[in-house]
Amino acid sequence: MADAPRRKRTPRFLEIAAEAGVSPSTVDRVLNERGSVSDKARAKVIAAASKLGVPRILPSRTHKLIHFDLLLPDDRTPFFQRLRKSFEESARFLDKRFVIHRRIVREDREDLLTRAMLEPGYPRQGLVVAAPDTLPIRQALREVIGRGEAVVAVVNVVGADGLAYVGIDNYRAGRTAGLILGRFARKPGRVMFLSNRDIWKAHFDRTAGCRDVLTASFQHLTCDRTSQETHDDDTRCYEAVTTALRTTGLAGLYNSGAGSAGIVKALNEYDPEHEVVWITHELSDDHRQYLKSGTLTMVIDQDPDMQAISALRYLVRSADTEDERPAPGEQGCEFRVYFSENFAEGAYIK
Repeated sequence: MADAPRRKRTPRFLEIAAEAGVSPSTVDRVLNERGSVSDKARAKVIAAASKLGVPRILPSRTHKLIHFDLLLPDDRTPFFQRLRKSFEESARFLDKRFVIHRRIVREDREDLLTRAMLEPGYPRQGLVVAAPDTLPIRQALREVIGRGEAVVAVVNVVGADGLAYVGIDNYRAGRTAGLILGRFARKPGRVMFLSNRDIWKAHFDRTAGCRDVLTASFQHLTCDRTSQETHDDDTRCYEAVTTALRTTGLAGLYNSGAGSAGIVKALNEYDPEHEVVWITHELSDDHRQYLKSGTLTMVIDQDPDMQAISALRYLVRSADTEDERPAPGEQGCEFRVYFSENFAEGAYIK
């Protein structure tokens, strides 16, 4: 009885490593796509595996891990908590070849932020950043864009050519606030503006839009010429609003940032009849309660879920050589307007 023909043995990782001149662990990372490997080593492993007749579909020589950075400030406001959560959830749906490196940077350390932009420590194809519009940040982003990386700004527009912006039109949001404030104002008087810091262009644009509408269409209201920078601090907001209520006939208040706990405390103490029209941003859990109580008139929400999805989609399309790279510029997201009558019950941050 003739012996059955012996099946050819599948080459082992050790043999492929010897043929390619690399370590067995490198062979494992390439063939099983477990981690980052240089293009040169990847090409050697795939060539060796092909020569030895490995009976499997081999990875593409150009198929490699694609690294993106997500750079966000260490801002603890409800909005940035929602934004971070939105990016975490959206990143789960990406192909495994896309690696998102999330880095939380101190908001008061511009040097750390620019260093994170310029020195990622790994081959990076793009980044998403939420940052103020300052000269060092603009210069750093221009250098990153000049190296061929795709860059998306969220929340705040930064003045750098080639930069994509994903977010709402903050000036238009401010105009909406001005229209509602003007129509809801119960009495003539002063309108004051609170913001985080004006180096965040989003806050500057929101205030400018609100003031422009009020000045043009509601002459019975007198607008402050400048906004008061509160750095989203509850105590600063409380002191600013308390002073205004004690010393001037305050008719309206537009806060483009956070610090609402201080505002509601001042209004409850000095405006128990809710005569002051108060408009702010983001449908957070505390704002839901203030809407229900009648202290807060309206909330403008910028939908962080859509910003996260749109920003990651832009980076993926930019990194995919099979697609035409999307043009930089504004990738608009719509904002939503909420009153006490039209928001859903339940917690927003879960």
